[in-house]
Amino acid sequence: MTHPTEIPPPNDPLGEALHLLRLTGSVYARSDLTTPWGAVMPPLEGHMMFHIVTQGRCWLEIDGSEPLLLDRGSLALVPHGLGHRLVDEPGRACVDFFDLPIERVTERYELLRYGGGGAACQLICVVVRFDHASAERLVDALPPVLHLDSWKLDTRELETPQRATNSAPNDRWLTDTLRFIAREAEALQPGGETVITRLADILVIQMIRHWIATEADATTGWLAALRDERLGRAIAAIHREPGKDWNLETLAETASMSRSAFAARFTDVVGEPAMRYLTRWRMQLARTVLRENEAPIGLVAERLGYRSEAAFCRAFKRELGVSPGKDRRGTFPRLPLPFA
Repeated sequence: MTHPTEIPPPNDPLGEALHLLRLTGSVYARSDLTTPWGAVMPPLEGHMMFHIVTQGRCWLEIDGSEPLLLDRGSLALVPHGLGHRLVDEPGRACVDFFDLPIERVTERYELLRYGGGGAACQLICVVVRFDHASAERLVDALPPVLHLDSWKLDTRELETPQRATNSAPNDRWLTDTLRFIAREAEALQPGGETVITRLADILVIQMIRHWIATEADATTGWLAALRDERLGRAIAAIHREPGKDWNLETLAETASMSRSAFAARFTDVVGEPAMRYLTRWRMQLARTVLRENEAPIGLVAERLGYRSEAAFCRAFKRELGVSPGKDRRGTFPRLPLPFA
């Protein structure tokens, strides 16, 4: 999916990283549930699960955490593919979500009706995958659950204008989008599933942006490095030109720092040396490209700055534990080379 905002300016490394995120493999289910009910979402490695409550209320349970109440207007993102439970009340017995009977509306949109006939709850449940090298870094930085009660947030902003002034700029946009999805889910007019799926994709990105703007206060790690004026420039340059003949000297020049100061600060903030980061980024990008394109391995190696296919293959296997050819066996849509 294309990011819903314009391409960020060159001085916005964090915006560039978000712009690279692309949702694929998305599946959406509008779930009409009535008490008593309980559904377990099994672990899905490499995926995110996203729930939007458009009517009623429910609870989200993850082992090791307190149950999380999701009222109407709540959004909950489980970014690490952790198994979790959605229930009408804590402790309810559950059935596997994917074993429940569905009505397939389109290839990517399903309707689910389940429960005992009591109080109603309506959810939009989304399973998505990010297919880009930046996704691994970003997802690793996220907490086990992101939760936003956007309608309550909207009420607080109306009651306290000063809070609205200081809040993330997209808060009201989130609220309005959610209300629009709720109306579409209730009516499901012709084309409604298309509206819901596209807006749900955008909401996943906006949810992450909201968390970064309001919650992420780390002083070390990838997000902190992107926020750093100097380190952010170097990381953005790596992302934009992964095949350039980078070395510690040229990266330090990009960051307007001395070689020694840059090397020490990069390792201190990011948690690994700059050249190690460059190699990992190239290999993660190579994995995405090889799975999505028919391009020869040698061409991918050349575009990523390797002078020989053999050197690239050695680096790939050393980093990812498997050869490029074996890793290429996934079934993914074939797209143009992103660095052509």
